[in-house]
Amino acid sequence: PGIYEPWHSLAGVARDLNRRGHPVVVVPGLGSNLGALRASARIVAAQLRRTGTEELVVVAHSKGGLIGKALMIGPLGPRVLGMVAIATPFAGSRYARWFPDPSVRVLSDRDPHVSSLGRSHGVDARIVSVYASFDPHIPGGSELPGATNVVVDTVGHFRVVDHPEVRRTVRAAVARFEAAGPGGTTRVDRPAAGTPLAG
Repeated sequence: PGIYEPWHSLAGVARDLNRRGHPVVVVPGLGSNLGALRASARIVAAQLRRTGTEELVVVAHSKGGLIGKALMIGPLGPRVLGMVAIATPFAGSRYARWFPDPSVRVLSDRDPHVSSLGRSHGVDARIVSVYASFDPHIPGGSELPGATNVVVDTVGHFRVVDHPEVRRTVRAAVARFEAAGPGGTTRVDRPAAGTPLAG
């Protein structure tokens, strides 16, 4: 999930995937997702170790996508087939610089951890970034060079999660990552109509 969001903010996406036969593992240990990126990635990794989850697809919103990328470039990265990131500030957000809460400022375009993730391109081909054509929280957008980028013709940061085109993109990406298997890459165009990890 994104910052201030418990895992069940992605419950609709999780139910949609589960109804289609994909088991879903959630990470309640993230709480409201106020921790630092690397610390949060360690929480996710610990959950994967506890559950023994292998060959998974991360499905994340906002800050969750940064945590997912940190997981992908970390020691458990080989377990991750790919990630679908919804409205993720891969280059940070200039608005986060001015936010009084330090847990939001870590999403700044000037944050060293965000910059470090931005310089790590080895996993980008295994990421599908789907986002609104205008996101008031991420003025620079969520495009990630090297990833599959899907722009949805809508406005918003939070409500985009439940947009029908986002749901179709998530389903298509999970199916294609699963079909590609470990080490594979996938391109997800606008969809025609693995084990996801909601984060």
